[in-house]
Amino acid sequence: MHAPRIPQSPVTVRVFTQRLTATPRGARLARHLARSQLDLWGIPHGTDVSEAVAAIVAELAANAVTHARVPGRDFELRLSLVTGSVRVEVSDTYADGRPPAPADVRPPRLLDEYGRGLVLVQAFADRWEVVDRDPSPGKTVRAEVDVPKWL
Repeated sequence: MHAPRIPQSPVTVRVFTQRLTATPRGARLARHLARSQLDLWGIPHGTDVSEAVAAIVAELAANAVTHARVPGRDFELRLSLVTGSVRVEVSDTYADGRPPAPADVRPPRLLDEYGRGLVLVQAFADRWEVVDRDPSPGKTVRAEVDVPKWL
């Protein structure tokens, strides 16, 4: 006697990956590409999910360009549309130093010039983490934004 099979929804994963120059222009392009890709996946410009992902990409790309730039090396943007969320990953090849873990992010003081990027990521993402880049060297900052009504 076999146990009855439980019907499962098919898992659809869509992935977009792009290497970009570690320049301010590359960071701006990352944000534009993210918005365009989400639109192609059925998450239109101006929606809460699209705006949250665009803000996260902008901050993580700016951090990769400003704090983790290695001359002659690019950074990578990877977007994944998985069941229930959009995953954003920004990877760089900077091996010295890591951003703080989510639990260690503190708001900047009023006149600080830096320190707002990860505070914004924390505000817009439902989850985020910093992991080792594969392949090494470097790191990947991964953030997820839930899609309230699965497409």
